[in-house]
Amino acid sequence: MIVLTGGAGFIGSCFLWKLNKEGIGDVIIVDNINDTGKWNNLSGKRYIDYIQKDKFLRLLENSGLPIPSHIIHMGACSSTLVTDSAYLLNNNYEYSKKLALWAFSHKVPLLYASSAATYGDGQFGYDDSNENTLRLKPLNMYGQSKQLFDLWLLNNDHEGKVTGLKFFNVFGPNEYHKGEMRSIICKNFPEIKKGNPMYLFRSYRRDYKDGEQKRDFVYVKDAVEVMYYFFNNPDKTGIFNLGSGLARSWNDLARALFFALGESPKIEYIDMPETIKGKYQYFTEAKIYKLRNAGCRHLFQPLETSVADYAGYLKENTNL
Repeated sequence: MIVLTGGAGFIGSCFLWKLNKEGIGDVIIVDNINDTGKWNNLSGKRYIDYIQKDKFLRLLENSGLPIPSHIIHMGACSSTLVTDSAYLLNNNYEYSKKLALWAFSHKVPLLYASSAATYGDGQFGYDDSNENTLRLKPLNMYGQSKQLFDLWLLNNDHEGKVTGLKFFNVFGPNEYHKGEMRSIICKNFPEIKKGNPMYLFRSYRRDYKDGEQKRDFVYVKDAVEVMYYFFNNPDKTGIFNLGSGLARSWNDLARALFFALGESPKIEYIDMPETIKGKYQYFTEAKIYKLRNAGCRHLFQPLETSVADYAGYLKENTNL
């Protein structure tokens, strides 16, 4: 039996899809299903039970559940717009610590989600070595909550007991419920279909033209393949980047979507909200040598291929 926290969320539900594809259905889903509609992500998928996240920890600590073979911990508040520090610390950091300590004491492999938000403005690069992780300075409280858990593992010599994945800019099916945190593909698909332009943020740095800010975009289908590798190889422990290793511009992403929809690119640039100007990442690019050294040889799809595949999915699921 496998425990999958955040299993009704974006990446978690896609990993459940991957498990099901591999013939695995003995999964307990742990999540906090509210009024976002993300319960749709569980439709048509196989799992043996669903438990609300607060109830789950109590059951675990009181021996109310059988010991699982694996814990996949994707559950977290992933919004970079949330500023409630106490909530993020409790939800992302304290919850993860309690789950990790239980897993350690019962010798259960733990695979968890960290984030590229921990890298902040990139002043220390995007190297996932332990030495570099120790000096990172996130730009927002979400990134800080993830950084705190990474640091707790490293400072207490726990990294050899877990596998952490620093997800870069993941996009793809099942993200519709994330509101403002959806990818611009998901947000702009219906607008482009109506003939409207795609709006991107202006640049406020001389070294980047408008729309030429770059991110390491990762298709969720690639992300779950990497996750599945580590799921099958729990002895490959440590904290790893999960990115393609190739930064692409927002203009590239926009053009790929227009091309996939058979439309001529119409891109306009708008002012960045004041609240995020000083917290905006202009460049991210995963260093993936550590991933490769761990034996993961997965080849990431080109951005244009991924966007075309996602656009095809959105065409078939216009209600999402």
